[in-house]
Amino acid sequence: MAITKQYLKSKPVCKVTFVVPAETVGGAKAVNVVGEFNNWDAAATALKKQKDGTFKGTVELTAGKEFQFRYLIDSIIWANDVEADKFVFNGMADENSVLVL
Repeated sequence: MAITKQYLKSKPVCKVTFVVPAETVGGAKAVNVVGEFNNWDAAATALKKQKDGTFKGTVELTAGKEFQFRYLIDSIIWANDVEADKFVFNGMADENSVLVL
């Protein structure tokens, strides 16, 4: 998995691109990034499947903040991003990935 950050010079915004490799999701039909930035709405931020089977998407987030998130694969499997800036316990016997912008 990969996360890239691009800070805009004109405003306090960071474009965050999430990439989930094909080998991570197997034959998944859908991958969504779900987190504080979309009110944990499982349908709000779908990643687009690429020709190589990778899922990719970009969101604009406020710079200077932290956001917890996870990936939801085929509406069933929750996964963290191993390249997240840090991880926090989520109160459900698991962890959430965290972006620090």
